[in-house]
Amino acid sequence: MSRIGKQEILIPAGVKVTQSVSSLGNTFTVVGPKGTLTKNFRDDITIVVTDKIITLNIKRNDKFSKSLWGTYASHIKNMIAGVVTPYQKKLILEGVGFKSEVKGKVFNFALGFSHPVIVPIPAGITATAEKNNITITGIDKELVGSFAASIRALKKPEPYKGKGMRYEGEIIRRKQGKKTV
Repeated sequence: MSRIGKQEILIPAGVKVTQSVSSLGNTFTVVGPKGTLTKNFRDDITIVVTDKIITLNIKRNDKFSKSLWGTYASHIKNMIAGVVTPYQKKLILEGVGFKSEVKGKVFNFALGFSHPVIVPIPAGITATAEKNNITITGIDKELVGSFAASIRALKKPEPYKGKGMRYEGEIIRRKQGKKTV
């Protein structure tokens, strides 16, 4: 039994939740003050939307349905939380000569390569770059996290000097380096 799936999800004031059933499964839409999120769910889980409460139940008692139960509950909680307060990830770019700037809907990075690295910002995300602090904001938790991870993957922090891109609050394990005789 899923502890997360059994919990009732409360709908806060100002948030409207709708559900439509199609041949592909359930289409779940959450509308809030910050925007609208839509997600398709398989029909293995029954989602019941009442006035201010959402409950989830499994249709079949198999391992796959049980694994989806808590996952879908977490997705719905994240959707509701995102349309009320947007999610935010902060990255710090460390290193001499490393620069970042936002021009329109494109990130321009100077990461020590022979060429500038240009990354388009996806729709639904706002990004700012002040000095070497990058802030990524959006209502979709999955989209914000995956975009932040893809940017961090451009120049991961190295363990000797700590140069590269890291999350705010991330601790880089440092290595000692060569010893001189």
